[in-house]
Amino acid sequence: MTAVSERPALATRRVSAVVRAYVALTKPRIIELLLVTTVPAMMLAAGGWPSWRLLLATLVGGTLAAGAANVFNCWYDRDIDRLMHRTERRPLPMGEISPRGALVFGVVLTVVSTLLLATTTTLLAAGLALGAIGYYAVIYTVILKRHTRHSTLFGGVPGAAPVLIGWAAVTGSLAWPAVVLFGVVFCWQMPHFWALAMRFRADYERAEVPMLPVVATARSVGRQTVVWTWLTVAVSLLLWPVGGDYGIGWLYTAAAAGLGLWFAIEAHRLLSRIRRGAETKPMQLFHISISYMALLSVAVILDVLI
Repeated sequence: MTAVSERPALATRRVSAVVRAYVALTKPRIIELLLVTTVPAMMLAAGGWPSWRLLLATLVGGTLAAGAANVFNCWYDRDIDRLMHRTERRPLPMGEISPRGALVFGVVLTVVSTLLLATTTTLLAAGLALGAIGYYAVIYTVILKRHTRHSTLFGGVPGAAPVLIGWAAVTGSLAWPAVVLFGVVFCWQMPHFWALAMRFRADYERAEVPMLPVVATARSVGRQTVVWTWLTVAVSLLLWPVGGDYGIGWLYTAAAAGLGLWFAIEAHRLLSRIRRGAETKPMQLFHISISYMALLSVAVILDVLI
């Protein structure tokens, strides 16, 4: 009786483990960060809160689209993920999901996300999402990542696409404030990801992935990090002159200046530690970059509402 009664519980645990493995393929923590930039773009485009139906449909569609891109990335990179301590416990290297299952899952997410966005938001939003999936899966993952130090630069395009998708979902078109927000997220990704790549430099070197910290000196990476951090700040301040008619005013501008200074100071600290030969502590900049983007997005939302 005991063995029989345990069978349903065992089957439930197995199903739960498989579901968790498929969810893990979508890299939920990365998706959360992407969606943080979608909401302020939608609110800026709408001049306030968009309808809850549109907001929910865009966020769900965007989540599925980003998840699809990440699944394709995991499927293609399963060989090098086995070599990196940071990724060796992902579902494919661990054998929890078959490569075929992952590929089918990615295709299903692509179709569902595109259809959902096309039928509930706008065709432009759906097209941008589909383009972002293709760019990340093919141009970044297959063509660039293993062959050039500039992969992070060009890979920043799909990473900033949620801003354009959110704006297009509301208006069916694009405008200069959306372009500026896209530029902010695009520039921000360089110091954000290079800090992470510095921390896991040995992993990328082991997998023979030519990320900038692998192929360039620490000083060079530090200097470029500082430059791109200041570019992020400069572009963020452009939102004031181009977004005034959409609700951007003093609150966002003050927040962008203050947060940007905080972000830049930490980038300079990283470069200073590198020059002094001290422990670099790149994850400090990495975590600050996340807080910077989240708080900047909140500033957009508050300024539009106020």
